[in-house]
Amino acid sequence: MARLPRMCIAGVPQHVIQRGVNRQPCFVTDVDKAAYANWLYESSIKYEVAIHAWVFMTNHVHLLVTPSTPDGISKMMQALGRYYVRYFNRAYERTGTLWEGRFKSCAVDAEKYLLHCYRYIELNPVRAGMVKSPEEYKWSSYAVNALGKEAMLCTPHSLYTQLGGNTHERAAAYRKIFRGRLSSEFVNRLRQASNKGMAIGSEEFVSEIEALSGRRMRPSKPGPKGKHD
Repeated sequence: MARLPRMCIAGVPQHVIQRGVNRQPCFVTDVDKAAYANWLYESSIKYEVAIHAWVFMTNHVHLLVTPSTPDGISKMMQALGRYYVRYFNRAYERTGTLWEGRFKSCAVDAEKYLLHCYRYIELNPVRAGMVKSPEEYKWSSYAVNALGKEAMLCTPHSLYTQLGGNTHERAAAYRKIFRGRLSSEFVNRLRQASNKGMAIGSEEFVSEIEALSGRRMRPSKPGPKGKHD
């Protein structure tokens, strides 16, 4: 089956996933994560992509970003990949690809799901059983968004800045959001949309993205079953 063309609309947030090939590690040490973060920052500036949330896991990365141009995310990830794979292969005396094909992504309805997506990303180490609480994991944006730590990599989304009048108020309000549980329905929908390159949001949002992109942005409905199925 031919894969759907990549969708990227300027000004619309996207959840991005990049995985190591065959789920193999793409980070071995903290030095690797720091190198990746540095090239991610440089590439995001060059291609005008705002980065709101992130987590660097052992064998994959999650990002929440908003591009300023239709090809911004693709160019950012391509540049990042070239720099980091060259570094990683040289550091560990290996050759060949590091990533599992092209990155995966989905459009996110900011009004409905943006802050849910922040939480999904930053709670990844907790779901994986690596830590008990998100503040224990160094390589995510939780310390920035929830604790007020400064980081050049982070550009707050306007909905995040509306949480409070200053850094302290926004961080406190953000921490309160983490007291509730993410619904399994949202988690499943986000994973499906990301893996299939679609959109997650209200019916109106998904229809608007379909009109702007010229392609399907929701799962196909199964056809009628035959009497022998």
